[in-house]
Amino acid sequence: TMLGTTNRGNPFQVGRGPDVAQRLRELEIDVLVAVGGDGSLNIAHQISLEGIPTIGVPKTIDNDLEHTDLTTGFDSAVAFATECIDRLVSTTTAHGRVMVIEVMGRTAGWIALHAGLAGGADVILIPERPYRIDEVARVCREREARQRYTLVCVAEGAKPEGGGVTVKERIEDSREPVRLGGVGNVLRAQLEPLVGCEVRTTILGHVERGGPPTPFDRVLATQYGHAAARLVAAREFNRVVVLHG
Repeated sequence: TMLGTTNRGNPFQVGRGPDVAQRLRELEIDVLVAVGGDGSLNIAHQISLEGIPTIGVPKTIDNDLEHTDLTTGFDSAVAFATECIDRLVSTTTAHGRVMVIEVMGRTAGWIALHAGLAGGADVILIPERPYRIDEVARVCREREARQRYTLVCVAEGAKPEGGGVTVKERIEDSREPVRLGGVGNVLRAQLEPLVGCEVRTTILGHVERGGPPTPFDRVLATQYGHAAARLVAAREFNRVVVLHG
């Protein structure tokens, strides 16, 4: 395992950066260590541009940050999602259903991909590759004839060819006004006329974001924290700790 750093700039702008930087100066904060994902590190970058020494530590279940192989939280989310898939296998096989399991992942399908592979899902749908509903239905029908059940693991940001993502709600005064969710229910409605068996949907939602972390994530977080502390001690600021190899 090798821990490295990167100082690549970020194009996103946060309007309150100067105000936050001024407050940090008033509090006599020497160094800001920001632990988080895309939003948190975008803000931290803006604060660093205001002259506040800053260190970034990657933490997001989505595993979607540049320059690092893994982010803290991803392994824990995958472990939980996999356990849920394992539990759903029992009812799915007993009743001969198509079970659609929706997991988090707006623009990155890491959770769906890894949990789907680990849990033995028969179809995995991710944002990076638009799906064809007729192809999903074909797999379901083939399995219905042979093994009676099908598990479909879908990321919330998955979308059909020629179509858009499923929007759950819009919150206009939010930094991310478009809230995704519900693609599992859309898939159920699309699949039911195309297959002979019952189709059910389970949406895991925010339970993926909580709970005890896996041992792997605990060790990774400790490595990241140790590397961040060393950067602070060496006064090497405006860097993000990352994992390579």
